[in-house]
Amino acid sequence: MKFADWTQRTRRLATGRAGRRIARGTAVVAVALAGAWLGIMLGGAVRSNVGPVELGLSAEPSWTGETVLDAHPFGTLLFDTHNAPVGLRVTLENINPDRARGFLDDPRFSADRLPALLEEELGNGVRTLIVRAAFCGLAGALVASLIVFRRPGPALAGTLAVVVAIAGTGTAVALTFRPDSVVEPKYTGLLANAPTLVGDAESIVTRFESYRVQLAKLVNNVSQLYDVVSALPVYDADPTSIRILHVSDIHLSPIAWNLIRSITTQFKIDAIIDTGDLTDHGTGPEDKFVEEIGTFGVPYVFVRGNHDSMTTQRAVRRQKGAVVLDDSAKTVAGLRVYGLGDPRFTPDKSVSVDSNLESLDALGRSHAARLARLPKQVDLIAVHDPTVAKGFSGAAPMILTGHSHERSTELLPSGSRLLVQGSTGGAGLRALEHDEPTPVEASVLYFDADTHRLRAWDDITLGGLGEQSVQIQRHVETEPGRTISPVPTIAPSPTGSITVTPTP
Repeated sequence: MKFADWTQRTRRLATGRAGRRIARGTAVVAVALAGAWLGIMLGGAVRSNVGPVELGLSAEPSWTGETVLDAHPFGTLLFDTHNAPVGLRVTLENINPDRARGFLDDPRFSADRLPALLEEELGNGVRTLIVRAAFCGLAGALVASLIVFRRPGPALAGTLAVVVAIAGTGTAVALTFRPDSVVEPKYTGLLANAPTLVGDAESIVTRFESYRVQLAKLVNNVSQLYDVVSALPVYDADPTSIRILHVSDIHLSPIAWNLIRSITTQFKIDAIIDTGDLTDHGTGPEDKFVEEIGTFGVPYVFVRGNHDSMTTQRAVRRQKGAVVLDDSAKTVAGLRVYGLGDPRFTPDKSVSVDSNLESLDALGRSHAARLARLPKQVDLIAVHDPTVAKGFSGAAPMILTGHSHERSTELLPSGSRLLVQGSTGGAGLRALEHDEPTPVEASVLYFDADTHRLRAWDDITLGGLGEQSVQIQRHVETEPGRTISPVPTIAPSPTGSITVTPTP
């Protein structure tokens, strides 16, 4: 055999051996990790007493890392607490009614001692979970490796790989842990229970000791839910905040009226703001649909959308409690609100207005410049189209809009916050045009009664046509007192004037 052939054959054998080693090592690690997860799932869960509640704590796989509180049958709360491939699930297993009643009846104990007690007991439970999960994971990896490979070498190698994985996961959790995430929970469950479990805006935006205080409030709320059993507790209204319900693009959907009535009652809403497209074609027969507005018992602010005609606008104005704003401002529930109806009417194109983006943006900027010259500044602006809304950047701290049937929020360079609402009617019959139904969306905004600035808001999402789900995401305004820059000076404004109606 020639030397070159021998060298080539040796190289092929070495390459084959290396490939087999890599494949064997990969198999060892995969079997060990699978055994570790199986061990954690079978034996890693623990039970811990936290105040009056007995909690079940367990670790579970998670791509993003999160903490889930399962308050069955009322729903779940999700907290974005960390970034690691493991999540913490907390389940309410049992409650001691006598101890819970003692916490609720003794306000001094709840305020002074309960946060520290809950923090200590929950911390003990989590530490016990970590130790038990690590032990069960290592045991599962060792047993699985011995069963599959039947040799101590691969079993020890797999166990060592799990040790490294557990240490790396723990380090990732420690480095990315966010205790303040407790102030921004995402709630999924029954809509009627949401205000109690999520909490009121006043305590949510209180930053100091937020983790300890919110932990105590959450346990207290759950205790109340269990204590009353058949009757929900009265929501502890926050007297210092103004609650505004933002809806949009109802499109003749009766689902929206049921949702608005439920939210108005459960969240103690002070006023409703509708940013347009209440109807589909703006015809006379559709006027019957708007009669529900007078039954809510709170002011209903309406700005015309591109599917609403002047006939629709007049029909809304006739309803009890309705406040129609069309290039006008009015004080509603303590907030100075300016509204501008959409210049277009798409069903028959009866209004001749250029609908390109530059024209719509210029329309917003021109009205914003005139609005800035008023002696009394506005707290909130409501328009239908997001492009027009961006033209009002800097004219008010908060700008509400709709039209796109997809919720989003943006902090504009001027400091104004733009909130685009989804369709509160699930896009009406348009929901049938797509494979996935359009979700039903609305938002509850919490404004400070003194500064009139937004402090927090809840995004409420219901499953679309044919679905049954409720999700509420709490958001906190990080800089409620930020400076809002003035509106830039632009070219001459279009025809029309701003009408300022008297303060009620």
